[in-house]
Amino acid sequence: MSKMSKETFIERKKEIMKKGKIIVIEGTDCSGKETQSKMLINRLTRNGEKTHYLCYPDYETPTGKIIGLPYLGKSYIAEDFIKATREKVIERLEEKNKVVDESTVDTIIDAVASEFGHGWFPEGAPQVPGKIASLYYAADRAYNKYKIDDLVSKGDNVILDRYVYSNFAHQGGKMVDEQDRIDMYEWLYDLEFNKMGLNEPDIKIFLHMPTEFAALLKALREEKLDEHELNGDYLKRAENAYIEVANRYDFITIECVRDMNGPVSLENIKTKEEISEELYKIVREKMDQIKLTK
Repeated sequence: MSKMSKETFIERKKEIMKKGKIIVIEGTDCSGKETQSKMLINRLTRNGEKTHYLCYPDYETPTGKIIGLPYLGKSYIAEDFIKATREKVIERLEEKNKVVDESTVDTIIDAVASEFGHGWFPEGAPQVPGKIASLYYAADRAYNKYKIDDLVSKGDNVILDRYVYSNFAHQGGKMVDEQDRIDMYEWLYDLEFNKMGLNEPDIKIFLHMPTEFAALLKALREEKLDEHELNGDYLKRAENAYIEVANRYDFITIECVRDMNGPVSLENIKTKEEISEELYKIVREKMDQIKLTK
């Protein structure tokens, strides 16, 4: 290696070291992806690793809202959007010298929110063909890619609560034939990483909560379930696809249940603290390995 090429190599290595790391947390329904992501961020930050949280879909962005309401039927998006226009509706009525009965306005707004606050696909989200549904999710990641780029370029780490591989599992899970699923994984990999230029992650973790245990936790929730969450058969297929994806794409799996052959009970589910400890040890070890190999 010449002197110049060696210097170039060293500079390139320094640039890589300066960049933040991208850590993907994938998981089945009720596996605690958001909770674990934020607990990991707190711990890494306390240890001097500046780390940020991003979630896909990002329901605060236009692309995320398209997924959340027309596709998944998350009613709160319709309610928030329509009720935010309440004052504008009243103002327009007053401008036209209309007598404003605010209770009537509220009744109309509630009715409109109820009418639009569900999925717009008549067959239901779990039955929408995978290549169609996956494009909405891919577009959301591509639209928000700059957020990851900005943070990583500053040397900050990014925890991604769901990423490209969610598309693999949820859309591949709609397919019975194994080769069809593999074809879908490869098609999506090419679409998102190659054609859309999304960032490859440095660390990939899969939180596995079996569907039967997830059903116990879901029964404790108060919020309305979306069209995916309401369909138990769909969630089971997605779980199986997630396991397949985790093995195929070199994820480190954390089991969220103490004894996979034990009783389906709340007592057999690991605490969030137990899972957090496992997650932190894995991420810490992987980050140290990356520093040594870069």
